[in-house]
Amino acid sequence: MTALTHDSARSRTTTGLTLAVASAASFGLSGVLARGLLDTGWSAGATVALRIAIAAAVLVVPGVLAVRGRWYLLRSNAGLITVYGIAAVAGAQLCYFYAVTYMQVSVALLLEYTAPVAVVVWLWLRHGHRPSGTTLLGAAIAAGGLVLVLDVVSGAELSVVGVLWALGAMVGAATYFVISADEDNGLPGITLAAGGLLVGGAVLLLAGVSGVLPFHASTADAVYDGRAVAWWIPVVALGLVTAAFSYVTGIAAGRRLGSRLASFVALGEVLAAVIWAWLLLGELPRPVQLAGGLLVLAGVVVVKLGESRAPLTVDPLPEAQQVRDLSGRPAA
Repeated sequence: MTALTHDSARSRTTTGLTLAVASAASFGLSGVLARGLLDTGWSAGATVALRIAIAAAVLVVPGVLAVRGRWYLLRSNAGLITVYGIAAVAGAQLCYFYAVTYMQVSVALLLEYTAPVAVVVWLWLRHGHRPSGTTLLGAAIAAGGLVLVLDVVSGAELSVVGVLWALGAMVGAATYFVISADEDNGLPGITLAAGGLLVGGAVLLLAGVSGVLPFHASTADAVYDGRAVAWWIPVVALGLVTAAFSYVTGIAAGRRLGSRLASFVALGEVLAAVIWAWLLLGELPRPVQLAGGLLVLAGVVVVKLGESRAPLTVDPLPEAQQVRDLSGRPAA
């Protein structure tokens, strides 16, 4: 029984890591696909809103079917879904896009991806999950690698307003990791993703209609590394791959790994973005970025080693039932 429990935990972790890497890789593709649309006249707000709207349309039916007959889960988690949609979906992206209007993209990303540290602090203060020394060491290694990947050591100007927007994006990202990893609410992951995307899409559309978020679109072909493709191809890919697939796999990974480890594995999104930019835009990564990527991966491994392991429990075998035969003698 102990061996089975250990194997089950190991399998759950392996699956979680696979899902987390898939989620990070698909999330990292979003910026590259959006770049092709932005260069043709699309606004960031319109791109993100349509991306989320497509993902919500794809996931709403399976999300509803997942709770069929258990509608009380939607009622009892309505507030959670709303917070997830506003903070983790719409808020994180809106704050990030506003941040990059005041500062360099690399610096904004660096500040947003301090989210794993925020998750560690939240779990420590809220639930008493004090990080081990190994976990803190892994966090430091990953942070150093992230600085190299984003290449911010060459010098960057900081804006107070931009920093505040980037920190808002960090709060949204941390909210995503914490809520995604929560299994106690009983809400299926695909239902949480669908509900959050619906709420987030509604918020972004409202921001666009009210003029808070500029909305511009174009039907011109998008160009990737000298090759032109119809505008709707990256739009569909943004909705299906970088939103629907990314959120579902990210939630599933969080529930297997926990919010702390999942948030550190998600740092691979930055490295994935660099690789996608190399493949689709012809932007070659510099050696310092590749070295930083290796440090990020090393930091994730160290964080995993520092994760507290739950003690293995052995379920007791049922006690032998005493039965009596016709003669009245007990038999096992």
